Amino acid sequence: MAGEAGSAINPIEQFSITPIIPIRIAGHDFSLTNSSLYMVIAVAIVCLVMTAGARGGPGVPGRLQSAAELAYEFIAGMLRSATGEKGMRFFPMVFTIFMFVLVINLIGLPAYTFEVTAQIVITAALALLVFLTVIVVGLKEHGLHWFKLFVPSGVPIYILPLVVAIEIISFLTRPLSHSVRLFANMLAGHIMLSVLGSFSVMLLGAGIVFKVLAVVPIVMNVGVFALELLVAFLQAYVFAMLTCMYLNDAIHPGGH
Repeated sequence: MAGEAGSAINPIEQFSITPIIPIRIAGHDFSLTNSSLYMVIAVAIVCLVMTAGARGGPGVPGRLQSAAELAYEFIAGMLRSATGEKGMRFFPMVFTIFMFVLVINLIGLPAYTFEVTAQIVITAALALLVFLTVIVVGLKEHGLHWFKLFVPSGVPIYILPLVVAIEIISFLTRPLSHSVRLFANMLAGHIMLSVLGSFSVMLLGAGIVFKVLAVVPIVMNVGVFALELLVAFLQAYVFAMLTCMYLNDAIHPGGH
């Protein structure tokens, strides 16, 4: 994941989107890029794991079946606690988002791979999907009553306009915070891994004294990689949890 130009370290180079199979139709670029390839791989892995897990028999479950059941129960419990039974119809959406983000985070961790969620356009697209779903579902089920979401109960009338303005601004900035949280965490972690890895290589290529010192960034890199494994899961969890909370606003607009 490290990029060098001479002795300079370029940790941003790993995030460059490059075409793998150039495709142009009617003057428009539909090329298969490294980003789209990793998304296809992530979808394939999720489908294979869930399909294999669903084929388990009534006996002792295998590893894949146990993993599939654990993921199912984890997301079902999270969605049910956030939205109630009425929110379970959104389980396929929340489960798909969680598994996609988790797998795409994990397969982008090893060196010389590509981290899709370090691209703001990808996380913004997922956040906008959730944002627009909340608006459409809320208006479809509650009509104009859905706008009660922006009018908290029990607020004194003299500060109500200010509170409503704050609620509207907070709602409109949800896609920004929802997407940037995932993007920034994955971007920062990979930059740190790249810098430490490149620094280790530079020290190993220097004199004998510097080779001994190279142990320090190598150990730090191992620690950061372990931390990134945790962050990969936590960010998928946070993204899915926020999705559940936002969907609750569409189902129960006056619930908060």
